[in-house]
Amino acid sequence: MSPCLTRSRRRRGFTLIELLVVIAIIAILIGLLLPAVQKVREAASRMKCQNNLKQIGIALHTYHDVNQYFPAGCPTDIPPWGTGNANWGSSWLVFIMPGIEQNVIYGKWQFSGSSGVFNANNNALISKIVIPTYKCPSNPGLPMFAVNANSGNTMQSDYIGIAGADNGFGGISETRVSAGNHGHVSGGGVLYPWSQVKIGDITDGTTNTMMVSEVSDWLYNASGAKVDYRSANSWGFAIGTQSTKGPVQGWLVGGDNRAFQTTTLRYGINWTKGPTNNSGGWTGATGTGADSDGGGNSPLRSAHTGGVNIVMGDGSVRFISNATDAPTLARLATRDDGLTMNLQ
Repeated sequence: MSPCLTRSRRRRGFTLIELLVVIAIIAILIGLLLPAVQKVREAASRMKCQNNLKQIGIALHTYHDVNQYFPAGCPTDIPPWGTGNANWGSSWLVFIMPGIEQNVIYGKWQFSGSSGVFNANNNALISKIVIPTYKCPSNPGLPMFAVNANSGNTMQSDYIGIAGADNGFGGISETRVSAGNHGHVSGGGVLYPWSQVKIGDITDGTTNTMMVSEVSDWLYNASGAKVDYRSANSWGFAIGTQSTKGPVQGWLVGGDNRAFQTTTLRYGINWTKGPTNNSGGWTGATGTGADSDGGGNSPLRSAHTGGVNIVMGDGSVRFISNATDAPTLARLATRDDGLTMNLQ
């Protein structure tokens, strides 16, 4: 066999430069593909979040069908919601449990005495239990369970009831607002403390009024640190209120007049940086009204790109953008202002 023939049969390997070129091409392709994959993943998460809220909307209407009014945002579990004394009650997230296939828990729930998260029976029912309907899949890592040991490791919800809008927010005049030690609380919405709103009370129309939205992202304090200021991250989704009056009946100022699981709008969509009028950022409940222990003005926010999902009064789910102005938000949060709006 000739030397030439032997050399011609040898397989030539890749040179270092060729390998580097191939690796660079693969890296570029991955770089181009990754945003598309992330976009598809976020679209799926946003759709799942919308499905959760759709179930919540249906459950709210199911409750209305049975009781002829929507559940209170947070009562104290005394009549007409329960049979106990004026003590810590349960939230609207508890009352709609039968509508989200949580009948086993709801059937054993005790609406008496110190209810909500301070009842030993109720603690045991929901300790370390995750209810997927109350979790947004785009949640960027906020704690799953409450931070206070007294709550029995109750999960936290990424969704919040709309109590209304603050007086002056978006230029509206709202007289049903009370200022407490944990922010301003309105009675102009659908799910406010001690509410008993009927569909007929939503005179602006159920398609023009929102009931529920998201609080599924971090806030940032004045120092730039991330803080988990959902309405009840100290106690979990089940806690209601201890105030024996709502903002419409004369909210009790001071003490434990915290409006858990509800928010009164004072800020725009995804306004996550603490206001400059308070050195502590969001803390200082009488000033800014957003904190981890019942702050009544937790901003609507999510990790979705560009906005948040909301549940309307008719049970439908819509996505509203960060660009939604304050007047529109205020009108969406108010059930009977008689003002027109243009929600794109």
